[in-house]
Amino acid sequence: MQELIQSQKIVDDERKQVILEILADKYCKQILHNTLEKPKSAMEISNEKQIPISTVYRRLQTLYDAKLLAISGSINQDGKKYFLYKSKVKSISLKCDLEITVVELIPNTSRAD
Repeated sequence: MQELIQSQKIVDDERKQVILEILADKYCKQILHNTLEKPKSAMEISNEKQIPISTVYRRLQTLYDAKLLAISGSINQDGKKYFLYKSKVKSISLKCDLEITVVELIPNTSRAD
């Protein structure tokens, strides 16, 4: 059975600008790609992508504020809180001419294991 994926067209110019800035940031793109299939902790992202942990936390906040990242939390056996991050977008499509910039988001529909 083929699944119909609905894209979301961004119309707000301020949100478009934020997404363009995120696309220009290599760490943001690495984090979105790394969390596409399953949620990961900041430490996992840092270790797997060789990004300094402070940079990971800053970019996670940027991506969350832009509504491109989902956060889920839990408490481990030691009673400590931990958070997992997962990309809410599968891809971002961009079409740009000198007058109009069109940005479309394809949602990430993959299920966490």
